[in-house]
Amino acid sequence: MATVPHCLYCFETLAAYLGNRKSMTLEEVEQAWENYCKDADIAAKKPSPAFRRIANSLDAASSTPSPASGSTLSLDNDTPATSTASLPMEHPPITESPLFITWNTVAPTGYTSLRGCIGTFEAQELSEGISSYAITSAIHDTRFDPITKRELPTLEVAVTLLTDFEDCDDAMDWELGTHGIRISFVDRGRRYGSTYLPDVASEQGWTKEETLISLMRKAGWVARKDLWRDINLKVVRYQGKKESLRYPEYKHWRDWVEANTGA
Repeated sequence: MATVPHCLYCFETLAAYLGNRKSMTLEEVEQAWENYCKDADIAAKKPSPAFRRIANSLDAASSTPSPASGSTLSLDNDTPATSTASLPMEHPPITESPLFITWNTVAPTGYTSLRGCIGTFEAQELSEGISSYAITSAIHDTRFDPITKRELPTLEVAVTLLTDFEDCDDAMDWELGTHGIRISFVDRGRRYGSTYLPDVASEQGWTKEETLISLMRKAGWVARKDLWRDINLKVVRYQGKKESLRYPEYKHWRDWVEANTGA
């Protein structure tokens, strides 16, 4: 499943890209996170005023409303058959997976709005895939202007690793809040395709029918919506293992890294 270090790596990659510096590797991020957690455990037993300020800040960040990931955009066309984390992890880490990276803007009120989301249904080696799509979703999502350096403090990132791909028996053979879906269909000689991640429909309060129609619209289908049942939809359902993180959490960790390793 997606982990906190995966999210830290997204921020690290984007901050390095925007700041014209070399990014830490995923392996370096994971090791630094493990050491950071060990230091936090020690500090929690004998907390200094500085550590209490960091802990209070992290508690405040985690108490604000969770993000809405909104609609998502895929760059790839082929779905594979099948391909939160506090340290240490109980299970062997995933090293390769289809994935999506979502950037949200967090308002002072805690309200979140989509800022960019792009992913792939092709299994990726995580070190390369996360860094690549962290930049792609931040800079090249054509629905939005590229994210700038000054926006970093307002951002939240979510990493979703995709699993359990299954062909649906029909258009309704999936569960709200559990499955993401990918649709494909042909109408009047034109091919269409689109996807929503597992949390999108439930966050929007949509029914299954509303979700399917919205996906068809997203794919570019412009016929009357009451005609959607006349279309032969191919639907693939999948699940997503998601983790999210906001910039203040990344900044506290990054300050610790600089103070303790000079990286």
